[in-house]
This record gives sequence, structure tokens and C-alpha cells, in this order.
Amino acid sequence: MNREEIIARLKPIIKVYVDDKSSLDHLDESTDFIKDLKINSANLVDIVLDVEEEFAIEIDNTAMEKMLSVGASIAVIEQKLADK
Repeated sequence: MNREEIIARLKPIIKVYVDDKSSLDHLDESTDFIKDLKINSANLVDIVLDVEEEFAIEIDNTAMEKMLSVGASIAVIEQKLADK
């Protein structure tokens, strides 16, 4: 699975927690969940849980703490998929 495919699967997960849907038009690896999308920390946990379900992976606390941007999330997802 390439990075574009991962972003395509992440977008609907993230969309649920974003108030300004137009901000998703510019979603890329540099997008920060808190600064750019205004997602609060409680919803970040929900996103991680949704990502675990979508990709059938388990994300530990250390990896979860890194998932503050789209690019960092992709890196964690790629690593967890490779570890399966």
C-alpha cells in the first residue's frame, strides 16, 4: 500500500472530526491535526482508534504520541503494517 492509498483511507476517518471541511481540500503529509485541522486531543485518540480498525493494526502509546500530522501517521501505519 503506498502513501497516497493510505491518505485516501485516512481522509474519511479524519473528516468526521474536522469542523472546517474545506481544510481537507489541502490535506497532505505536512498537515498538522491540531494546528491545521483544529482537531482536539480527545478526538486525536478517536482517530487513532479508527485507524487501528481501518488498517487492522494495533498502535501503542509511544506510536500514538507521534501521530500529530498526516505524515507522521502514515509513517506509523506503514511501520505497523510492515510488522504484521
